[in-house]
Amino acid sequence: MAQKFAKKSFLPVTITLAVAVIGFASARSLFSGPDQPPELSQRVVLGTIEETVVASAVLEPARLVNVGAQVSGQLKALHVQLGKMVQQGDLIAEVDSTPQTNALRIAKAALANVKAQRRARGIQLRQAEQTYHRQRALNAQNAVSSADMETAEAAFNTLQAEVEALDAQISQASVEVENAEVNLGYTKVRAPMDGTVVAVVTKAGQTLNAVQAAPTIVVLAQLDMMRVKVQISETDIGRVRPDQDVRFTIMGNPNDPVSARLEQIEPAPTTIATDSGSGTGTSATPIQGSQAVYYNGLFSTPNPDGRLRPMMTASVRIVVGKAEKVPLVPWPALTARDAQGRYRVRLRLPSGDTVERLVVAGLTDKINAQVIDGLSIGDEVIIPADGEVSTDSDVVSM
Repeated sequence: MAQKFAKKSFLPVTITLAVAVIGFASARSLFSGPDQPPELSQRVVLGTIEETVVASAVLEPARLVNVGAQVSGQLKALHVQLGKMVQQGDLIAEVDSTPQTNALRIAKAALANVKAQRRARGIQLRQAEQTYHRQRALNAQNAVSSADMETAEAAFNTLQAEVEALDAQISQASVEVENAEVNLGYTKVRAPMDGTVVAVVTKAGQTLNAVQAAPTIVVLAQLDMMRVKVQISETDIGRVRPDQDVRFTIMGNPNDPVSARLEQIEPAPTTIATDSGSGTGTSATPIQGSQAVYYNGLFSTPNPDGRLRPMMTASVRIVVGKAEKVPLVPWPALTARDAQGRYRVRLRLPSGDTVERLVVAGLTDKINAQVIDGLSIGDEVIIPADGEVSTDSDVVSM
């Protein structure tokens, strides 16, 4: 009986212990959470670092000209096509010149008429001058009366004034001829510069109206030199200044950066012109529209092979700071900042213990950061695996 009782009482105790062990393991697994990834570490090294401002940009020709006609009429012929390269003075287009040709003929005829009148009056003037001198000589000998002499003098002076008036009319008519010749020349539209035809606005046969503004026929661009217009955010504009190094890439060739130097920063956003024109004022515009403000930075770059094209989008990096042979620490190792702007960094000592230090950082490229104070070359810093800010109270300031 005693053996049976012992066997019966041992079985429930065993089951109870097993359930307790399983429950404890489950609870520990529940409250301890998943396994934490191992912490990475890296040593402070000596190197070079650049801090850059990243911005978008648009490529524009260094020079862009709208070539138009200064006279009205039908476009009789267009001598260029899209993409053609032209030299300064090359014939671009011809406008119907019939009105200008007729106007020149009329002006020349008017000039010839005035010149003929001038010749006739000149002959009369010489005759009147001779008569006057003869009458004056005879009057001195009392051969003619003073009245006859005065009449001859008046006729001479009158013809002299008429000749002077005709000389002025000749000058005026000559100017009219020159204007007519210029207007006739306007019917032949020529290239004002060397460049490439990047747009054909008007086709042959269309009528041009140049009364209010010169209508555009084609657009010429100098593509051997491009102008890069960088849109710099208001948050970055304080760190950017002319003469800084820049590198840019285009979307079609992102692995081939082009180096240049920032030449100019426009003093105000381009929207200031439209804001001023609307009469609303510029100071309230960003608040009312809740729009980001961008300032244009400008620089030029050669384009000998023509791979850069107008209106291309470029990604630009402006080098706002560079340091060589300085201590570098991985950027992710810098965690929370204190009131003085110092970063907290966990440091693994040679003994294996970890401490926290306050580090003053300088330039950063978001991969590494320049160490100004707080770490030395060879120090092993811990990179948080979970990205959480360190809260250790054991902080060592150096």
